[in-house]
Amino acid sequence: MAAQKIPATVITGFLGAGKTTLIRNLLQNAGGRKIALIINEFGDLGVDGDILKGCGIETCSEDDVVELNNGCICCTVADDFIPAMTKLLERGSLPDHIVIETSGLALPQPLVAAFNWPEVKTKVTVDGVVTVIDAAAVASGRFADDEEKVAAQRAADDSLDHDNPLEELFEDQIRAADLIVLNKADLIDRDRLEEVRKLTSAATARAVKTVAAENGSLPAEVLLGIAAGAEDLIAERKSHHEIEHEGGEEHDHDEFESFVANAGPVLDQTAFVDGLKDLIGEHDILRLKGFADIPGKPMRLVVQAVGQRIETYFDRPWGKDEKRATRLVVIGLHDGLIDAVCTAIDGRIRSLAAGEAPAVPHTAAE
Repeated sequence: MAAQKIPATVITGFLGAGKTTLIRNLLQNAGGRKIALIINEFGDLGVDGDILKGCGIETCSEDDVVELNNGCICCTVADDFIPAMTKLLERGSLPDHIVIETSGLALPQPLVAAFNWPEVKTKVTVDGVVTVIDAAAVASGRFADDEEKVAAQRAADDSLDHDNPLEELFEDQIRAADLIVLNKADLIDRDRLEEVRKLTSAATARAVKTVAAENGSLPAEVLLGIAAGAEDLIAERKSHHEIEHEGGEEHDHDEFESFVANAGPVLDQTAFVDGLKDLIGEHDILRLKGFADIPGKPMRLVVQAVGQRIETYFDRPWGKDEKRATRLVVIGLHDGLIDAVCTAIDGRIRSLAAGEAPAVPHTAAE
C-alpha cells in the first residue's frame, strides 16, 4: 500500500490581505498537528518569516520555517521551491501538514502546478489553495478597476497602456482558490461585505466556498482538510498570463519595485506612524512592512501597512546579539518607485524616525 501523501495548503492573497496573521492564528490552533512552513516574500527583508519564527509555537519550530527571498515563488519554482520541498521531505521527522505562504505578487498557478513534479507528486498533495482578500480594501475600490475612468482615459489617449496588474493578480489568485477568505470583515458593514462577496464570485467561473474572517481568525478545520487535490485541477484554473501568453514567454514582475529603508531608533512612535501614512499617500505605496526600534522598549515593533491603514504591535524581545534597528520594506508600482523617489522615501523615513519634519513635502512627481 502506498504511503499517504502529506497535505499542503497554499495561502495566497494580495499585499497586506492578512496572510501571515491567518497562518499565525492557524499555528496557535493547529490541534497538535506538526506544521512546516515555506514563506516566500517579495524583497530582501524577510518580515513574514521572521514574525512566524518568533511566535514561540511548539508545533512549528524555527527549523520548520523555510524562507524563500530570492524572488517571487511563481518565477523560481525550479531554483527555489522544488529544492526546498525536496530538502523538507528528506528530513527524518516529516510534518503532518505543509503550509506555503506566497508573495502578495505571486501567481498561484505555477506553484500549484509544481506539485506535479515527480519528486514531489508521489509524496505531497495540495489539500487546498486558500486565497485571502482584504475585504475592507476591496470595498473601498483599492484593488478594483473603475471601468468608467478607464474608458475615459482610453478615449482621451489611445497610446495609454490599460493593463492593470493589480486587478489581474487579484483575479488570478481568486481563480486558483479552493477557499476564499474575506478578511478584515469587521471593518465594513454587512451590505459592503456582500458586495465584496459578489465581486470575488464574479472573478471565477467556479463555485468556490467563501468565508468571512476578522483578523485572520478561522478554525483549523476550515482551512485544513479541504482535500481538493488541486495539483490535478490547476490546468483548468488558468491565469491571465497563461491565457494571453500560451506561447510560453516568462511571467515577470517588472510592474513592481521594492527596496528596504533603514533608519535609526524611532523617537516618537505616534508621530512616526502618522508620518508614514502621509508618505504612503504621497507616493501611492502599495505595501510597507518591517520592524522599528523604540528606545526604552525591550521588544521590537512590527509595522504592517496596506494603503494608509497601518497596524503596529510589539511581537518579541530583541535578541541578545541582535542589532536593534528600524528596517521597512517598501513595495510600489515600478513607474512610481524610480531611483530618485526611492532615495526620497528612504530619507523621509530616516527623518521621521529621528523626529525631524521635512521642510518641503516630497511628492511622487519629484
